[in-house]
Amino acid sequence: MHRNAVFFAWNRSVPGREEASGAHFDEFVAYLSAQAQNGTIQGFDVVFLDPHGGDMNGFFLIKGEPEGIQALLSSPEWTEHMTRASLHLMGSGSVGAVTGDQVARRMDLWKRLSSG
Repeated sequence: MHRNAVFFAWNRSVPGREEASGAHFDEFVAYLSAQAQNGTIQGFDVVFLDPHGGDMNGFFLIKGEPEGIQALLSSPEWTEHMTRASLHLMGSGSVGAVTGDQVARRMDLWKRLSSG
């Protein structure tokens, strides 16, 4: 069961780094758009959450075939974007995920293992 998505979320900009965050956001959207155009990923959604008092205020959900997701995550460009984000965003991080038919497979595994 391979990851077919990546969840990248953040809390807010580091105070005084808001301009860097805005510029990097635009660059990251352009980067992901290029990855979708060249077929590395299938696409992505950007979500801004309404103010709610929590520590997550937005995220990207990036989707693709497992091979493309792996290629994305192991690229120097991805590493650079994640490193840059850590310098101007509080609470930024990414984690592999599954979507679509992979969810049923993951749930079947969970049910099998939890039935004891």
